[in-house]
Amino acid sequence: MNRIIAQLSKHRDLYFAIRNMLGFWPENIHLYRQAFRHRSKSEPVNGNFRNSNERLEYLGDAVLGAVIAHYLFKKFPYRDEGFLTEMRSRLVSRNYLNSLAVKIGVDKLIVADEHSVVSKTMGGDSFEALMGAIYLDKGFDFTFKLILNRIIRFHVDIDEIEQLDLNFKSKIINWAQKQKVNLVFEAQEELKGKSQKMYFVNVLIDGKPYGKGNGLSKKQAEQDAARQTIEMLRINDTFPT
Repeated sequence: MNRIIAQLSKHRDLYFAIRNMLGFWPENIHLYRQAFRHRSKSEPVNGNFRNSNERLEYLGDAVLGAVIAHYLFKKFPYRDEGFLTEMRSRLVSRNYLNSLAVKIGVDKLIVADEHSVVSKTMGGDSFEALMGAIYLDKGFDFTFKLILNRIIRFHVDIDEIEQLDLNFKSKIINWAQKQKVNLVFEAQEELKGKSQKMYFVNVLIDGKPYGKGNGLSKKQAEQDAARQTIEMLRINDTFPT
């Protein structure tokens, strides 16, 4: 039935593109049209709100994060919270999602104004928006299985990602030196429990706060704060593409 609907629809190409890319027929094709609509091609609705993929991106980010957290929790039963957090950060980093978008063909479906200056994160943004669209269209269980079986299984080399040496602190320090800005890692607080401490670190650039990190060691908290700062500033090459 879905094939017949797809063949008769004026959005036939999008139906078949999603079928070929992810192996299923959409129910509500308009969700997918919105998922691929960049802000540069959006239209104002209800005043200042623009009908782009940004709301679906927000939703997809949450869904993707939950699925990946579950996957890592099951795959690495004897690794600590710090390791799991770093691995999840690697998998959902904007540059890595950009590379996934290219691998599965999301980048070819994005609708953007060719005359506008578009973000380097457009592929990753649309990938997250697509996850949000699938969640609304098919539900969480379907989306959960699709991310595991169609995306992680075929397009993610988890062992390779685990072996990547990503020193976020070194990266942000090198960036600060090139930009000739004053970078400070400021320890904010330590909470003492019965057997461990929790460390909190802020990154300040020219006195302005950016990333806020925490961890079971000062080094881990600094790495977390540096990673957040890199994402906030959208510093490139966190991952090879």
